[in-house]
Amino acid sequence: MRVLTAAQMREADRITIEELGIPSLVLMENAGRQVVAAIEALFPNLESRRVAVLAGRGNNGGDGFVIARTLLERVVEVPVFVIGSLSEVRGDARHNLEVLGRLGASVVEIADEQAWELHFSEISQCDLVVDAIFGTGLRQALDGMYPTIVGDLNGSGLPVVAVDVPSGLLADTHEVQGEAIRAAVTVTLAAPKICHILPPAQRVCGELVVADIGIPEAIIERLDGPYVEVITRGVMRSVLEPRDPEAHKGEFGRVLIVAGSMGKSGAAHLAAMAALRSGAGLVTVATPRSVQPILAAMAPEYMTIGLPEDADGQVTPDAIERVLDTASDVIAMGPGLGTGPGVRAFVHGVMERVGVPIVLDADALNAFAGEHARLLAGRDGHDVIITPHPGEMARLLGTTTEDVQRDRVAAARTFAEKHQLHVVLKGHRTLVAAPEGTIAINMTGNPGMATGGTGDVLTGVIAGWFGQLLDAEGASRLGVYLHGHAGDLAMADLGEAALTASDLLTYLGDAVLELSAERTSKGDDHDE
Repeated sequence: MRVLTAAQMREADRITIEELGIPSLVLMENAGRQVVAAIEALFPNLESRRVAVLAGRGNNGGDGFVIARTLLERVVEVPVFVIGSLSEVRGDARHNLEVLGRLGASVVEIADEQAWELHFSEISQCDLVVDAIFGTGLRQALDGMYPTIVGDLNGSGLPVVAVDVPSGLLADTHEVQGEAIRAAVTVTLAAPKICHILPPAQRVCGELVVADIGIPEAIIERLDGPYVEVITRGVMRSVLEPRDPEAHKGEFGRVLIVAGSMGKSGAAHLAAMAALRSGAGLVTVATPRSVQPILAAMAPEYMTIGLPEDADGQVTPDAIERVLDTASDVIAMGPGLGTGPGVRAFVHGVMERVGVPIVLDADALNAFAGEHARLLAGRDGHDVIITPHPGEMARLLGTTTEDVQRDRVAAARTFAEKHQLHVVLKGHRTLVAAPEGTIAINMTGNPGMATGGTGDVLTGVIAGWFGQLLDAEGASRLGVYLHGHAGDLAMADLGEAALTASDLLTYLGDAVLELSAERTSKGDDHDE
């Protein structure tokens, strides 16, 4: 499911109208009727409710006029309030306003704040409000009488159904700039926008419904400009292939986990077990010598290698040859390595000479902070995946965590394109940015996963799938989806507060089974 900018949405409308010959009035009609269908599905006994439609002067208002007319057909009482001067309503919106007038609908002009104060008491007596004021057309924070309108609606307690975008939000950013209507439901047209998907704006949108208004998917896919999409269950299900009954462990990837230090053996264990739980055929943990017996006693399923270490139990540059000489299809490096003086030289040395794909996390990423970020890059036949949290991303970019969080999409895309690698920017709505600049947004996961060790599990999950798929982007997307889904399954049984990183290991198998079982129940759905 592609996520569009406001400009891309306008272009999709234009192509549909000019090249396919579908009139703009038909698209507006479809939009209004799809919103009513969503309202009927979410608010039962609609005929007994009174619905106020707040309409702007543009196309979003035109959608509102269609909604009002369609509700009148269903014998719903629908007072309509035009925010602004009636004389400024133009084009298709004017057409639908005139049709509404000929049907005898109640249409009230609210041209200023005084008029709003006069009519708000009537609006507050309704059961439901439709916000069709701005949509994707808004370019700046609300001013004039609009903050008062938003404040009164938000304080009324009335459920609001927003058409396309809650008024006050800007479609192309996840920041909330000024006042915005807090919707119970947002019915977005044709495709979601950034504000619907990423917090904090996403939290203002309420439940999201994507309405088909007649714009073909092929048109949406061909649009120029930034390519952002949502990672969906259907696409992830198509990535999973049944195993050949005669397959052997060598066919499912040899994963080398370079992790751990004295006092941080758990990070290495979590990453290794996550790789195994994700289907890796063989997993070896390379860790400082003093940590090796601890890890060897923690699980019998993975192998261990002892590496040269310093007095603090952290790996040293003398370990580079040992790591490079160990047979592997994928290396995952970083969890629990520590930040001693030898760790950075070790990580840089491995990266300079490694000949297989690599996943970098945690302390391996910190080794490239600041001026050292220039050394971090993918190259032909050597795919690199990095899995930073916002703080680590900030250190790589030489900026602040606040700057990264202000525009997570730009931060991930900028680094992925410049360094030609894959960025998995962790957090609520984890992002996967590819070297070509595409962005995929993961929707699974929950706040219970904000606990120590879950990032180590993600590193192992991605490495495990990387070893099987040999596809950096596919492994990153499938990894974040299954990692989050395992967390959701664990939360459903244990609750958010009690969830631990080890619980994710327990539920990873169930997460994969849900994808596989759904596929089996539907038969051969490769074309879905």
